[in-house]
Amino acid sequence: MRVFGIRLPAMSSLILWGMIWEIVGRSGLTFFVPPLSEVLVTLYSVLGTPAFQKALMETAYAFFMGVLFSVAIGIPTGILMGKNRLIDELLLPWVNIFLSAPLTALVPVLMVLFGFGMKSIVITTTLFAIWIIILNSRAGVLQINRSLVEMARCFGASPLAAFTKVYFWAALPEILGGVRIGVIRAVKGVIIGQLLISIVGFGALFELYSNNFLMAHFWAVLIVLFGMAFTISEFLAYLERRISYYAAKR
Repeated sequence: MRVFGIRLPAMSSLILWGMIWEIVGRSGLTFFVPPLSEVLVTLYSVLGTPAFQKALMETAYAFFMGVLFSVAIGIPTGILMGKNRLIDELLLPWVNIFLSAPLTALVPVLMVLFGFGMKSIVITTTLFAIWIIILNSRAGVLQINRSLVEMARCFGASPLAAFTKVYFWAALPEILGGVRIGVIRAVKGVIIGQLLISIVGFGALFELYSNNFLMAHFWAVLIVLFGMAFTISEFLAYLERRISYYAAKR
């Protein structure tokens, strides 16, 4: 970040927005935005409570299981779509439909099919994340230099060997980009699932704090959620930069 030609340290923008948040909270313009200092004190006080730890475990479980299923299903599906035109023509319209559709409207259907438990929340999280992973994996395969594929065929590579040793690694930059965006979408999916399907985890805390106008507690939980998503996203972005040379090798 640069201001008037002066390079500021990393995260300076967050400090700036934190100061603005504190000023707005101190001004008393709205009860919905308490001072940041009050939110941080509240966060410290609730971190060790059994209710918060239980909510964190439930949310983390649904989130990571949803991301795991999205990656395990989305990457192979996207690679198959990129290398097989018939599969691509069959699945691409549906992928685009689900990517652009308001998935929240499908939550009642999931409740009827899978009940009100954790299974429906995990499926909701998966549906929010999987489509962009499929599209990015497909795009990565379409960018592969065809000479790599021909070389694998000349050396007698089996379909599985070509899949694991050529397609996956050559498409890895785009795959990681899709996973990173999918993780961000999964955060929305898990909270929507916990608010609409079963009031558990962070969804239960949001419901409790908003109904009782405990806005400092509400923002404290929201900061934890944003911090978790930001940390995972930045880690995946770091991996993208580390393996970016694969794109040049294609």
